[in-house]
Amino acid sequence: MKKIVVFTGAGISAESGISTFRDANGLWENHDIMDVASIEGWNRNPKLVLDFYNARRKQLHNVSPNFAHQYLKDLESNYDVTIITQNVDDLHERVGSSQVIHLHGELRKACSEKDKTLVTDWHYDIHYGDLATDGEQLRPFIVWFGEMVPLMDQAIEETLKADIFLVIGTSLQVYPAASLVDFVPEHAQIILIDPKASEMDLKNKIRIINKSATEGVKELNLLA
Repeated sequence: MKKIVVFTGAGISAESGISTFRDANGLWENHDIMDVASIEGWNRNPKLVLDFYNARRKQLHNVSPNFAHQYLKDLESNYDVTIITQNVDDLHERVGSSQVIHLHGELRKACSEKDKTLVTDWHYDIHYGDLATDGEQLRPFIVWFGEMVPLMDQAIEETLKADIFLVIGTSLQVYPAASLVDFVPEHAQIILIDPKASEMDLKNKIRIINKSATEGVKELNLLA
């Protein structure tokens, strides 16, 4: 059975109504990214950061997986599929994908401010003063700028096994995640689906589909 590794970004979730991480104006939901997505921002104003992610978590109740999420789930009928995602939503899991690696964390989990290995499922607001089991402040289980990406090695291991490496809805600008494309085996096919793909500095061997996630997957013909 061939191995497909799928690398997804904000573009696939945007079609479900989730705001993209980096808008054209450099803001995320009208906030400076470094205020709400960096360890420095957390240290400066944890209440702002908690409120921001509480709102993102609530938004998950109002969105659903789209055709592209379902397509990737359906690939499991014919392929060994691992999804590596930059997204912190749970849309891949909700549609039933069985192997998902969240490089940048998960909205529906929380962890200790001091020990990110103390993780718990969390579906509600996190308030300032809510404590983890070690007595420290609970925080969103999100990998912010200025922090290590703990699952990067696991993502690289999966990428090294790929026969097909499928990139959907990411600008390949956020590192170290974007470097995964450098670990794709020489024999593997690389396919990029993104409406702005023609503007990116890409390897010559990448097949480009300049369409949205839901429209682009229809051109793959991988389910046949």
